[in-house]
Amino acid sequence: MNQRYDIAAYYWPAYHDEPRWRRFMPKGEGEWQTVRAAAPKFAGHQQPRVPAWGYEDESDPGVMERKIHAAASHGVNTFVFDWYWYENQPFLEEALNRGFLGAPNNDRMRFYLMWANHDATTLWDLEQSHEYRVIWPGAADRAAFDAATGRIIERYFGHSSYYLIDGKPVLSIYELGTLITGLGGLEATKDALGSFRERVRAAGFPGVHLQAILWANIPKSPAILPGGGPPADRAETQDNTIRYLGFDSLTNYQWCHYVTPRGEYRAWGEAAVAAWERWADEFSVPFFPHVSIGWDTNPRFKDLRPDIVTGGTPEAFRGFLIRAMRHVDTRGLIPPLITVNAWNEWSESSYLEPDTVWGMQYLEAVRDALAT
Repeated sequence: MNQRYDIAAYYWPAYHDEPRWRRFMPKGEGEWQTVRAAAPKFAGHQQPRVPAWGYEDESDPGVMERKIHAAASHGVNTFVFDWYWYENQPFLEEALNRGFLGAPNNDRMRFYLMWANHDATTLWDLEQSHEYRVIWPGAADRAAFDAATGRIIERYFGHSSYYLIDGKPVLSIYELGTLITGLGGLEATKDALGSFRERVRAAGFPGVHLQAILWANIPKSPAILPGGGPPADRAETQDNTIRYLGFDSLTNYQWCHYVTPRGEYRAWGEAAVAAWERWADEFSVPFFPHVSIGWDTNPRFKDLRPDIVTGGTPEAFRGFLIRAMRHVDTRGLIPPLITVNAWNEWSESSYLEPDTVWGMQYLEAVRDALAT
């Protein structure tokens, strides 16, 4: 296998028990509770999705050892862990802390964190009426930001498997708009990020590589230039925000963030891929391409959700992954990073892990794309 590319799969750490998770998943097995209970809502609806490995506890180092072996053996060489901070404390960390970092073979892969700073809401609780309510807000004020980033520096950045770009540990931010809101505006966010960079350097690194998830949550802002600049430079753009805050790169988390997830998978993917070249030209920092596997969140809802992508196959996914590799090559991206949604988004029907329908074929698609 020719590992010329870094294939980074998002990891949703929802499949283990922890006391705070029981507010949403009271049976003590995390979101497997939701996945198990899924049922088809129309003829031909592919639900439930059944994991070929069973409903395992991901915080068990032995369980994670098998995941790492399967991923690394098929060319998925990086996990991007969704990382949470609510009420000034971490949430759902044990898949990483006890599972991944406790696995004896974690040196076969790298990992980095995506701060999933969205609100925690009643959408996680299938037993609720689904009147939308926020349980824990995702926005963090300066004290919470400093505490969260301090934990990240202390516990993760120095690990030998942590993913670096130019020697800098990578931290991805899911909702940049929420970060700005919580910190009190662009200027306050710039100050907080500057302090974060200084603390990372004080810990012995050359800096931190900040990666933003590209979707509508990145607010537009006017260019902030000495002397103002010509009118064209004062246009409101997302790139102005990225430049002002000093972010280093962009990628996506899911195609559904910018292309409505309805209809056939290939058409959905073609619409998503069409944006890559435009973004590469519009933004002043590198855009690392992203490939999604599917979308169907019906396991999380009692009533039918019409946003469903159908007809996805490992072959079609492989084709889009090859397109992403060509984009990396054409644009000369260093590192040659491609993100994938996801390793295990079972309740969103987007996962590389083997199920009882496709077996290992999605992982084999990654391996075959790399060979191609």
